[in-house]
Amino acid sequence: MSSQGKWSCDGEPKNNDQSYVGTGSHAPQENYGPDCSVCGLPREAMQKKTVMSGKGVKIPRFSLPILVAIALFVLLGGGMSWYLATRDNQTQPVTDNGTPTPTSPSPQNSTALLSDTASPRNASLISQGEKILLDTTSAKQAGAAAFAQQDWDQAIAQYQQATNADPNDPESKLYFNNAKARQVGNPLTMAVVVPITASENEAKEVLRGVASAQAEFNASPTPANRLLEVIIVNDDGMGKTVSLAEDLIKFPPVLGVIGHGVDAGTRQAIAQYEKAGLAVISPVSTNVTSDATGQSILKTISLTQQDQELLATYLQQVGETLANYATKQSSPASVVVFYNSDSPYSQALSTQFTAALSQGNGKVVKTVDITANPNIDPAGEIQSATQAGATMAFLALSKNKVDTAIALAQANAAQTENPLGLIGGDELYNPTILIEGGDAIAGMVLAVPWSWQPDNAFAQEAAQIWRGRISWRTTTAYDATDALATALSQNPSRTGVYQQLNQGIPISGTAQDFNLFNQIPLVKAVPGSAGPTGSRYQFDPVQ
Repeated sequence: MSSQGKWSCDGEPKNNDQSYVGTGSHAPQENYGPDCSVCGLPREAMQKKTVMSGKGVKIPRFSLPILVAIALFVLLGGGMSWYLATRDNQTQPVTDNGTPTPTSPSPQNSTALLSDTASPRNASLISQGEKILLDTTSAKQAGAAAFAQQDWDQAIAQYQQATNADPNDPESKLYFNNAKARQVGNPLTMAVVVPITASENEAKEVLRGVASAQAEFNASPTPANRLLEVIIVNDDGMGKTVSLAEDLIKFPPVLGVIGHGVDAGTRQAIAQYEKAGLAVISPVSTNVTSDATGQSILKTISLTQQDQELLATYLQQVGETLANYATKQSSPASVVVFYNSDSPYSQALSTQFTAALSQGNGKVVKTVDITANPNIDPAGEIQSATQAGATMAFLALSKNKVDTAIALAQANAAQTENPLGLIGGDELYNPTILIEGGDAIAGMVLAVPWSWQPDNAFAQEAAQIWRGRISWRTTTAYDATDALATALSQNPSRTGVYQQLNQGIPISGTAQDFNLFNQIPLVKAVPGSAGPTGSRYQFDPVQ
């Protein structure tokens, strides 16, 4: 520990005082405030250091197929997730004062900021730590000011203070690690594109996963001692997707990009990335296959290979999974489908479900496009569906139609006799549906890429540290970042990363989970205290 205010914590009290209660051992974490930002132990717990034997155990990764992780987190609806900073319990190379040994910094990487070179209309949407894009506090503002002045010690101290005050804030954590990466010098730089303006909660969930992967990567530096830096880019939905991509392309330090969606603007942006040779992991540019040995292989694909899109495969599996569930509840199943035609996701999900249901001898008795009727009468539509013989309602709605989903659920619950069973896709997996839906959403079943499991060590650790469950959006963002960071560390150049991802990267530890993609997990809204504040319901796995 430094005598200048810095101190290191590994989660294990060094004075044998059992009154210090943390959340367990972790990789050494450099701290500036009174408490450790990872486990919560005070500085005093690290004094009177004694030699500890043995090594800690890394928290198990998610039991989530990597193919779902890479391609879906930027598109699909978020949920109640809290940031979980997992790290290997390995000791990183440090100097006498507890900080990573600096390398000779690249002048461009050490001083240049993307927001300084971006087009004027985009500069306010981009930050590496020099401006605040999410909720602000005095500590974050002070951190941003120090970051802009390249005062790394002060930036690190202020952003750690902000992280201590609000440990669930992913922006502070990302900028904290960015400042450390710049202090060491010559960082590996990637960008994450998220919809902060349009969907702030979902953006936070993605950023928590990215921050978690960054923290773990930086806790175990590469042989060249290059830490990971993450640029946050806010795609505000105002037609700037392509120009933001062009700004990233023109900024040489950026070696790879995660994010974007599936709209027309994204496809144009992907075309620009392809032309420039800048690797991007997005729903329309990523595919995962299994080789003859069962090894999962991740690779990026061109826009001319759309038949291999992972998103299409995923939506097909969601449709089949929900159709199978509906058939088991009532055979033959009779379903009314609500969708919004202004969303490609909603349209595709509706189509896949309808096709799968017909193959199982079920039938769709009524289809309602809520886009065609903005003044939809929820009670009237539910009554009409019931009269048509429906026993179940499939809410194939996109995330911007959650209010309509709630109105339909409430109208359905108001039926005194035989209310319809409710099923839906992952875009309804969010706090709003649980808080505002109330008793009306009791029993609602959703198909999601990953569900919280009480016996999962990763989920348990999250609940202890961040006092809440993690959801699939954070876990998948973690996996996507981990995959890109691996490519960056092995081939730290645009050409190297691009070629490696085009050729395919073996994903270790996922082969056993590959076939899970054939059956998407289901969750059900049930009474419980583990949901978001203000709700009496939570989503639990359907056994």
